[in-house]
This record gives sequence, C-alpha cells and structure tokens, in this order.
Amino acid sequence: MNGPLDVVAAVLMLTGAAFCLLTAVGVLRFPDPICRLHAAAKAQTLGVLLLLLGTCLQVPGRHVTPLVLVVVFQLATVPVLGQVIGRTAYRTGGVHRGGLVMDELAERLAADESGERGDGRRG
Repeated sequence: MNGPLDVVAAVLMLTGAAFCLLTAVGVLRFPDPICRLHAAAKAQTLGVLLLLLGTCLQVPGRHVTPLVLVVVFQLATVPVLGQVIGRTAYRTGGVHRGGLVMDELAERLAADESGERGDGRRG
C-alpha cells in the first residue's frame, strides 16, 4: 500500500465518520424537524461522501464505479427527501412557526387553498 495515500484515505474516512457522529447528535438534540433536517441532510451527506471518497482511494479501480453511483444517488435523493419531510412536518404542525424568520410556505399554501396560481392569478 502507498503510505501517503493511506494517510489521506484515513483522514477522509475519520472526518466522514465524525460528520456522521455529529449528525446523530444533531438529530437527537435539535428541537424541531426543520433543524433536524439540516443535520440529517447536510452533515450526513458530507459524512457519507467523505467516507466514500476515502474508500475509493483504498479499493481497486473496478470497485470505484459503484461507489460513484452511490455518491450520485445520495446527492440526487437527499435534497428531495429533505424537502418532502420538511413540507410534511410543516403541514402536520410539527414546526414551531413562531421561530421562523420567513414563512413563504404559508403564503404558498394559502394561495393554493384559495385557488390562485403561484403568480397571484386565479387558476
């Protein structure tokens, strides 16, 4: 094995593991679903990506393609899932709306319920 490459891979994997651990702490400690989503979406994605990058440096070349596909899948699905979970938490009352600085979703939902389109015209 290559000494400097092993050190870089170890640093990447340990950093990724630290981000995953911080995600777990954030999900347990943050007060509402919106804050938990930030921890779960951002820190966990970065942690997984760093772990996979460190792994790519250690495995033979033929195993890199599936790892890259996992990276692409993570980057494609985590934001969508976070959006769906956040909107569901908002609609079911799981979000403390008084703590929001801007509440654009309330305006959008009110417009949808009244039959208006997003540009203010009737739909």
